[in-house]
Amino acid sequence: MKWTGLNELREKYLSFFESKGHLRHESFSLVPQGDKSLLLINAGMAPLKKYFKGEEEPPCHRMTTCQKCIRTPDIERVGLTARHGTFFEMLGNFSFGDYFKDEAIAWAWEFVTTVLELPVDRLWVTVYEQDDQAYDIWNKKVGVDASHIVRLGKDDNFWEIGSGPCGPCSEIYFDRGPQFGCGSPDCKPGCDCDRFMEFWNLVFTQFDGDGEGGYTPLAHPNIDTGMGLERLACLMQGVNNLFETDTIQNIMKAISDKVGVKYGDSEKTDVSLRIITDHVRSTAFLVCDGVVPANEGRGYVLRRLLRRAARHGRLLGIKEPFLADIIKVVARENATAYPELTEKLDYITKVVGIEEERFAATVDAGMEMLNDLISDVKAAGKTVLPGAEVFKLGDTFGFPIDLTREIAADAGMTLDEEGYQELLTAQKERARGARAALGDFGWAGESFDFLEGIGATEFTGYSELSSKAAVVEIIDAESSEAVGTLSEGKAIVILDRTPFYAEGGGQVGDTGVIKTDGAELKVLDTKKHDGVYMHICEVVSGTLKVGDAAIASVDAARRAAIKRNHSSVHMLQAALRARLGNHVEQAGSYVDENRARFDFSHYAALTPEELSDVEAAVNAEILKGDPIETVETDIESARKMGAMALFGEKYGNTVRVVKMGDYSMELCGGTHLDNTAKAGLFKIISETSVAAGVRRIEATTGLGVLEFLREKDELIADTAREMKIPDPHGIANRAAALQNELKAAKREIEALNAKIAAAQAEGLTRDFTEVDGLRVIAHATEGVPMDVARTMCDNVKADDALAVIVIAVNCDGRLNFVVACGKDAVARGAHAGNIARAVSQMCSGNGGGRPDSAASGAKDASKIAEAIAAVPEIVKGMLK
Repeated sequence: MKWTGLNELREKYLSFFESKGHLRHESFSLVPQGDKSLLLINAGMAPLKKYFKGEEEPPCHRMTTCQKCIRTPDIERVGLTARHGTFFEMLGNFSFGDYFKDEAIAWAWEFVTTVLELPVDRLWVTVYEQDDQAYDIWNKKVGVDASHIVRLGKDDNFWEIGSGPCGPCSEIYFDRGPQFGCGSPDCKPGCDCDRFMEFWNLVFTQFDGDGEGGYTPLAHPNIDTGMGLERLACLMQGVNNLFETDTIQNIMKAISDKVGVKYGDSEKTDVSLRIITDHVRSTAFLVCDGVVPANEGRGYVLRRLLRRAARHGRLLGIKEPFLADIIKVVARENATAYPELTEKLDYITKVVGIEEERFAATVDAGMEMLNDLISDVKAAGKTVLPGAEVFKLGDTFGFPIDLTREIAADAGMTLDEEGYQELLTAQKERARGARAALGDFGWAGESFDFLEGIGATEFTGYSELSSKAAVVEIIDAESSEAVGTLSEGKAIVILDRTPFYAEGGGQVGDTGVIKTDGAELKVLDTKKHDGVYMHICEVVSGTLKVGDAAIASVDAARRAAIKRNHSSVHMLQAALRARLGNHVEQAGSYVDENRARFDFSHYAALTPEELSDVEAAVNAEILKGDPIETVETDIESARKMGAMALFGEKYGNTVRVVKMGDYSMELCGGTHLDNTAKAGLFKIISETSVAAGVRRIEATTGLGVLEFLREKDELIADTAREMKIPDPHGIANRAAALQNELKAAKREIEALNAKIAAAQAEGLTRDFTEVDGLRVIAHATEGVPMDVARTMCDNVKADDALAVIVIAVNCDGRLNFVVACGKDAVARGAHAGNIARAVSQMCSGNGGGRPDSAASGAKDASKIAEAIAAVPEIVKGMLK
């Protein structure tokens, strides 16, 4: 047994199983593809479920992987102990109906004893207590001494989750030595002490369980093994936890050098170092796999990890953004196994840097408010932070709730979780109520029971715009029940075949007409569910009956415009990747007859030069007139061709590859032009932010460009007319002149306000209350702007070091308090932020600020006089 690095261990394992006929597959993305049951990949076998369940044919019936995994249920424990981590790698070898126990056990033993050279006398194995087959293979075929084989019960050595494939498992343990044990002479695997470390689990999936204790043998049993790479590295390097292994220790050393704190100096700083080390690893891989910070889903997991790491950097004394620098070390330490970290390093560091800067802007103000809240609650002799105040921290000031919980816990306090959740639920209900109605058919969450028994619709729209069809079913718009005839109003009409494209893949549904001998219907939209195309129709004339022969005709002009926009989106993505880099991936799209909208991963707003280059590149491809070809093939063949797939999308057995010359090749089920030239012209209308790390471009093509130019011409003409300029070419010069006039007027107004403030401040200083040597000035004003009130306070503070001034500002329907304290008053204990909070709370408001200057908001103007009168006593209670 010799010391072996983590990267070397990974390679040894994968190479070994390659030699046993396994296909080495690169780690799957952390984002599950085609599996909505998981937020993130959390186990080595998770991306392979489709093969184990027989839903898809695996590329090979023997596979081996080192899978990136993230688990966050114990995130609060990460750092507090050295055992917990959110990111880990899982080594695994898998058999999909190929080999079984004999080979799995023999190869596992060969790897640990021959390749890793672990001493046999320190290896133990466990088997399920009823699995005599596994016991005999270990003992009689492999040669493990019976004294080192332990039978354990179902809780320890039987893998199952509800109903479905399941089976016994066998685990390999390493004896760390009696110094780690409990001292019992009967100590062995299964004991709760730390002596025996389990490091490899072999799962024999041989049954189909019914979830109630019944098990049917599978015709083709499977093998699913898992060995944590970091845990194996601990064993091979003789260290106690993952943070001491070579590559992870190198990351921690970079953090230590950055913050000037050594691991082992104190338990408090060790906690922060472990949190940053673990979370920065997770962050790097998540962003690399296309996750961007957000307020929900996997984006929230990333945001939480990133901000928790940033906060602990601050606890270690580093105020400026630093995580992007550590990301570079993560990429370097993983360069061999995960070169994509290096390839996307610029993108990853930009996303991390932007989020860290946003957090910095949030955390300073939020921390001050939270600390003040904790102080107030403690002063009141309580230990629970009010739910309303906690909710306000998050809702109004963007302070993360998990961070609030963590900081409160550090202060020995808890949150009013019930009150917080009530407010959060109420907010969500208000948001739902504010959403626009979905129309006649609420497709989100809609039950499609009315489609039961109806066969899939044949789609003819790739090759024709008008098709003969038969009416299969008519569904009433209001009751969602099948009706035999339709004479008026709206309904869903289902045909046996249709040229109408149903909404999907970001492309809107087709419109047009359906005609029979006795009726004409206008098709308003087309949608589909489980292969059944639903035409949302409105009767124009006559009566439609089930069984009628019909002619379904798509609005050809509208379809052509949609095709122009859809094909342009493919060219746009290719242009963006060429100009910005391969980190650009589609995050969403929408195309109709008027606009093309494309969301994509990128860390910053595009510069005017970048937008111009992208627009020019798309137009160059249009003018090139490349043929657009569509090929139907299987998913693996499409990937080998180099076709880009929509990340995380689940594709069927047959896919369509849309190829535009040598410029673009993507998987897409939408409708497209047959030549790029038919797009006519491409014009970018806008570029905006959708979320952190996600940008949106809206564009148009063909006749849409002419309409866009017409609108611009009208706007220019209207502007020139309003500015009284006969020649529109003079708009820029006139606008510049107006700007200069406005600036001059603003400077004059500011000068006048300063004079007014100085005069009013002079008047205020004559009317004060002396409180233990301090001059306390408290006044209410009507109609005085906030900036004038601030200037008044600043003037008094500058002129009188012993002054405390409070001004109630009731202006434009808003109530605020502005407070300032001179430097000697602050030295005596006066605190402007606490005074502002106290008077605002008397008027149903809140706020705070620095000791020398603060402002706050309030709602109840009827309490202003009472609050102003209370100021001297508030100040008196603060003085030392």
